[in-house]
Amino acid sequence: MSVNLGFLIIIGVLISGGVYLMLERSITKMLLGMVLFGNAVNLLILTVGGPAGNPPIVGMSTAIHDTMADPLAQAMVLTAIVITMGVSAFVLALGYRSYTLTTKDQVENDPEDIKIKERRSRADAPDQDRSDDPVTGEPSIGGDAFDAKGNPIPLEELTNLEDIECYEDLHTGIFDDIPGDVPGDGR
Repeated sequence: MSVNLGFLIIIGVLISGGVYLMLERSITKMLLGMVLFGNAVNLLILTVGGPAGNPPIVGMSTAIHDTMADPLAQAMVLTAIVITMGVSAFVLALGYRSYTLTTKDQVENDPEDIKIKERRSRADAPDQDRSDDPVTGEPSIGGDAFDAKGNPIPLEELTNLEDIECYEDLHTGIFDDIPGDVPGDGR
């Protein structure tokens, strides 16, 4: 079986163009990228399905069976076309709804994603160690046994008694401030 190299290059260009458009912030460009990507995958399935042949609607006799095209690839492409059209209609409806609400075609940044992006280190993230306040995520004064990079400070360098107690609690797993905390209960 031989595959047309030019056809594979066209498929590669369609896939790369589709991925590029899907990464854009515009909803219509995302939709066009999905359509390009879907069509490229359909062409790839047909290419991998084997050489062209007779329609696969005739019986199983050996003379006709050897010259038939692969029906599985055709069935998969027909299914993929229906799925691509359904997803395209859904994205088009989402784009229309977004445009009627915001009168823009751009997808905005999520404020929570911006907060996560602006964190400098693991120590800045909430609930990374016992010294962070569990509600607000702000570092607390008592029990801060970690440096700015989130690494534990050696026990010899700790001067505050509260830091030493929290540091030992972290290593033993027993916390006085949690009601009902029993060692070895999995918490």
